[in-house]
Amino acid sequence: MNCISKEQARKWGVGFMTAGLLLSGGLLPAGTNQAAAAQAKADNSPVVLKVNGKIMQQTGMVQNGKVWVPVTFMRDALGMPLTYDNANKTYTLGKGTSKVRLMVSDYGISISVNNFFLNEYEAKNINNRMFVPFDLISDYLGYKGDWSAATGRLNVISKPQNAIAIKTESIVGDRADAPVKLEYPQFSGLANAEAEQLINDTIKQTFTKFAAEAEKEISNKPADDRPYEFDGGYVITYNQDGILSLITNQYSYTGGAHGMTYRNAFTFSLKDGKRLLIGDLLKANPNYKKELNAKLSKLIKAEGGYLGGFGGLNTEKNYYVKDGKLAVFFQLYEYTAYASGFPTYEFTFKELLPDGSSPFAALK
Repeated sequence: MNCISKEQARKWGVGFMTAGLLLSGGLLPAGTNQAAAAQAKADNSPVVLKVNGKIMQQTGMVQNGKVWVPVTFMRDALGMPLTYDNANKTYTLGKGTSKVRLMVSDYGISISVNNFFLNEYEAKNINNRMFVPFDLISDYLGYKGDWSAATGRLNVISKPQNAIAIKTESIVGDRADAPVKLEYPQFSGLANAEAEQLINDTIKQTFTKFAAEAEKEISNKPADDRPYEFDGGYVITYNQDGILSLITNQYSYTGGAHGMTYRNAFTFSLKDGKRLLIGDLLKANPNYKKELNAKLSKLIKAEGGYLGGFGGLNTEKNYYVKDGKLAVFFQLYEYTAYASGFPTYEFTFKELLPDGSSPFAALK
């Protein structure tokens, strides 16, 4: 995942299109990015969209090697509530911890889930309608897709999820010159009450510690300084097989050219609440560390903004789990220039565990 600056997100939230854009069927107003729409119509093939094997009225589109779906499909076929907030110029799709916010302006469309900005995902105008990549739905909204390039059909079904409840808690400070908005998850329904408490405390403490640091910065803020800002959010990347994996961001702006974001990742075993390291998932491969470091060294040194210094992982905490994959990331400035964001590299478990072992076999 790449980093999105809050400055950019704020800029994107300034302008807006009409409130009827999505609520009346997803049509973009005439004259909006017509050149891009014409290009999409000429270059892209349609996708038949199905839910649990049933063909839906809406159709998707293939573009740049990805399948894109209209937001009206998410509303009408997947039952995601759709609202528009005029004050914040923001559309909201979904509910609970599967809420997607689209901030639309003349500059583009920023996307966030649980106050976690996802600038590597975009919404776009294709044939005069608003679409999002299906990856956004499958990565964060609890669905998976069976895609057939031969027939041009995508069948969407719900992912099996751990039988737990997730609630978003907030820490909010409304001081005009130093707003604070932090969102973090808390879990209930685990079979092991001690594990549930351990997981909740670990995540909560991450955000309360950041909130305390923010309050300290605010208390020392000179009256003539530019406004400060503190933001935080999360996304859940995996919630299956007795495993819970998520990413959190904490952003602060206290003056200067730009703010700073720090990323945490947590992967837990729901059986005992243990925070899992990379080695806990790859223990079936005794050479995992050497092999993974070799792969990462080659990839990060190929980054245009590589600053040098990588000699192997110095922590096994900076990773998260996706369907069938392990994603390893590095912090801003850790080995690359700020513009590189959070360099992130995904590896399939089949690649890392060549004997076909399950990374979760010993954790259930």
